[in-house]
Amino acid sequence: MQDHPTDLSAVRQPIAKANGLPNAHYIDPATFAEERDAVLFDNWAGLAVAADVPEVGDAVPLTFLGMPLFIVRDREDNVRVFQNTCRHRGMILIEEPRRIEGAIRCPYHSWCYSTDGRLVSTPHVGGPGQNTHEGIDRALLGLIEIRSHIWMDVIYINVSGTALPFEEVHADLLARWAEFDKPLHHGGAESSFTLDVACNWKLAVENYCESYHLPWVHPGLNSYSRLEDHYHIEAPLKYSGQGTLVYRQLKDEAGTTFPDFADLSDKWDTAAEYITVYPNVLLGVHRDHAYSIILVPQSTEQTLEHVNIYYASSETDEDLRVRNAVQWKEVFTEDVFVVEGMQRGRHAPIFDGGRFSPAMDGPTHMFHDWVAAQLERARATPRAAE
Repeated sequence: MQDHPTDLSAVRQPIAKANGLPNAHYIDPATFAEERDAVLFDNWAGLAVAADVPEVGDAVPLTFLGMPLFIVRDREDNVRVFQNTCRHRGMILIEEPRRIEGAIRCPYHSWCYSTDGRLVSTPHVGGPGQNTHEGIDRALLGLIEIRSHIWMDVIYINVSGTALPFEEVHADLLARWAEFDKPLHHGGAESSFTLDVACNWKLAVENYCESYHLPWVHPGLNSYSRLEDHYHIEAPLKYSGQGTLVYRQLKDEAGTTFPDFADLSDKWDTAAEYITVYPNVLLGVHRDHAYSIILVPQSTEQTLEHVNIYYASSETDEDLRVRNAVQWKEVFTEDVFVVEGMQRGRHAPIFDGGRFSPAMDGPTHMFHDWVAAQLERARATPRAAE
């Protein structure tokens, strides 16, 4: 168990001199808890997708780093995130995904909440038959809402409430991908899957950011989108990733492809880009589809990767969608042995965090530097006595 803060000085060096994050950041529960607060709770972290609650009244319970939450599409068609906890005695409100037809009723004492979080009913709170009491102000006892924002259908949350507005934090990225700021159509059940991976969540980010591993880990993909066809995407302390100049559309036997997103610039005829929205959302955009991978840490050494695929139109061929999902699942699964192998390697006590190729690992080093910056900021912020 780490009993003092890790030394991040080597991580924040220029890439040619830098080391990666120390082992504790992958295997130590105390460091995991520090990152939970400084990296995931203090920033805009990905939680789920709006497609999980497609209709008004749809509600889905979730657990994020131990927090019981639920997402709901309220009567005004807004997707909201609340703590899944009654304000009376802390009872869990929603156990399974369901449609809220009336109010959200606590199964313990039947306190009821609207889908916008207001406390609307407190039966017998003042005694038998007395549904009000001067000591219970319903206006002050609505559900605790978690600050949220939706972009590319991903629901981002800022648990601490201290982050700058999402549009401000990610202004450069939103401008870069402004052409994809249009309706995304979820591909349906076959376009959503989850991988349960035995690694720290950061290793999935680190692997996603770079194309260096393509020839050895993704030989099929590399056969047409070669290492030399890729380029780095680097925005220091903001986001990073990779792009390719050779994107090959999926076609069926008749030559049919997915419809393109409207009004894209010529760049996207052959290009595709893959970016990590720090801290935990991996996005990919192509002329005819996009996807998100939301990394939900389960522990220091276990991560769920929630994958969702989207299209430019709701009218797409089902067989082609299935083929596309199978193809991407194969690619993402090819990475599993790598991230799990790096996780096991982090138990080598003399490992120093590793080095970076100055030519090939820029996007990954940029993520390490950003994580270190979040931790340094939190460590420098005075905390109230606990």
